[in-house]
Amino acid sequence: MESDLRPALLTQRATTLASLASAGVLVAIKLGAGLVTGSLGLVSSGIESGGDVVSAVLTLFAVRLGARPADFEHPYGHRRAENLGALGEAAILLGGAVLVSVEAVARLSGGASVPAFHAYELAVIAAALVIEAVRTGIALLSARRFPSAALRSNAWHFAGDLAASLVVLAGLLAVHAGWHQGDSVAALLVAAIMLAAAVALIAENANVLMDRAPAQARAAAERALAALGADIELDRLRLRESAGRYFADVVVNVPPGQAVVEGHQAADLVEGALERALPGSDVVVHVEPRRQGLDLRDRVLAIALAEPLVKEAHDITIFEQQGRYSVSLHLKFPTDLDLRSAHETAERVERAIAERPNVTDVQTHLEPLERPLAARTPLAGAEQQARRAIEEVVRERTGSDPRSVRLLSTDSGRVLFLTLSVDHAASLTDAHRLAGELEDELRQRIEGIADVVVHTEP
Repeated sequence: MESDLRPALLTQRATTLASLASAGVLVAIKLGAGLVTGSLGLVSSGIESGGDVVSAVLTLFAVRLGARPADFEHPYGHRRAENLGALGEAAILLGGAVLVSVEAVARLSGGASVPAFHAYELAVIAAALVIEAVRTGIALLSARRFPSAALRSNAWHFAGDLAASLVVLAGLLAVHAGWHQGDSVAALLVAAIMLAAAVALIAENANVLMDRAPAQARAAAERALAALGADIELDRLRLRESAGRYFADVVVNVPPGQAVVEGHQAADLVEGALERALPGSDVVVHVEPRRQGLDLRDRVLAIALAEPLVKEAHDITIFEQQGRYSVSLHLKFPTDLDLRSAHETAERVERAIAERPNVTDVQTHLEPLERPLAARTPLAGAEQQARRAIEEVVRERTGSDPRSVRLLSTDSGRVLFLTLSVDHAASLTDAHRLAGELEDELRQRIEGIADVVVHTEP
């Protein structure tokens, strides 16, 4: 992870150092020319560039601190240091705007002397415009490449400087044309630009520090989750942003019959969808069984599996008579569980199911979980004889040979695994009926068959 961050950090640091150097040059030429000529517009622009020096230093430290990995006391990392640095830049802009505004208003109301106009002022402004245009472009590219609040605030700041220099140039040209108040008015406009940039920085970074998730990001996340299908139902989504990176806390509901592995796969789908919608995000997903929009069978299954001692629930059958329902189901428990505990658990399940609307009675059948059975391959001669008899029964019943036949010997008798070909147009109900009838017939006609497992394929 550190090797991935190091090139980015070096590039951000280089961008910040270049900003610091250019800000120093701008302070020198703007303040120097402004103090010599008495131009408040140049002085105000120089003050703003002086704020750039301080803000560049803040950005340098914020970028370095924000690149630190998460630790025990900062589990979400240190990237919000960049938002704090951006607020520091906003404070500097506000202070400069107040100072410039006070002096400009004093000059406009007090009839201060008109600043002298010199040709080299135009050269200073031209040089400043070139420097500011270059560093604004670099800052914008860096802010796009690296999701850094500090670099983004620098880009805002530099764009404001560029606009301020254009305003100062217009003010100096107005003074040269004979409008003596043009310089002070230009200074007020520069102060307004500084104020607007400060307000924008405060609004953006304060919202981040207040954990306000952008509406656009939330909408993108919700669209990505909705595209996963009806089996994954969004219950809660909480987003927080830190220096361009999103942290998502998601609770999703899945069908209650899904196994743990399937629930984990659903969580992986949610994480992948959010990372595609919000690149670089950190996602935590909690999966819960769905409670809404379930039919009676799903609710019965959810109620049964909510009991920790119930390891499996199967053979759920619902009998309907004049809008009333009778429910039966099989519950499997650990083999070493005593009957009293299993019975108490089953009674809780029955009561919970009976509370459902129009359910009149519930019957449960208690079973132990099957333990692994010792199995061995039958003797060659006996197996060949049994296989021929099995194949004959299958041909009589289906008109074709089975796809595969496998026999295992256990202490309880022989277990048969059989795979059949069924017409591809047949329904699942028809295939199941055929398998059940064939199982019964094989038990009756083949001696020593303890169990038959039939798999049907189209």
